[in-house]
Amino acid sequence: MSEPLLIPCPACNGLNRIPTERLADAPRCGRCKSAVLPGTPFELNQASFAVQLRGDLPLLVDVWADWCGPCKAFAPTFQQAASQLQGRCRLGKLDSEANPQLAGQLGIRSIPSLILFRGGVEVARQAGALPLPQLLAWLRSQGIA
Repeated sequence: MSEPLLIPCPACNGLNRIPTERLADAPRCGRCKSAVLPGTPFELNQASFAVQLRGDLPLLVDVWADWCGPCKAFAPTFQQAASQLQGRCRLGKLDSEANPQLAGQLGIRSIPSLILFRGGVEVARQAGALPLPQLLAWLRSQGIA
């Protein structure tokens, strides 16, 4: 039996301990009963970001804005990636217009931007939208997927 992973709930930010062998069993949050590992991207904001970074599973953040055409075109690809990576990587979306202070702290210069965090630390960054095969290949090169 391996050590349980600490995974924040995307709905309430409650921390959940989930055994590695149970990641594929659609775990639910002990606090709010929402899916801890949804097969869809979840929204990030200034308040939830620090808690979500604490998770033991990698966090891929898509920084976007509503007025950005490439961001909107990339959204379905990010959605597909979330369903394919469920249980291996959590995917969050950060609206740079609604969270300008956080976008500034992250040093966002262009959107869409993808930032991969592992253990609360940024380990990779990719500017611009990618087709799904290239996105998955980039994540594989980072040890995910």
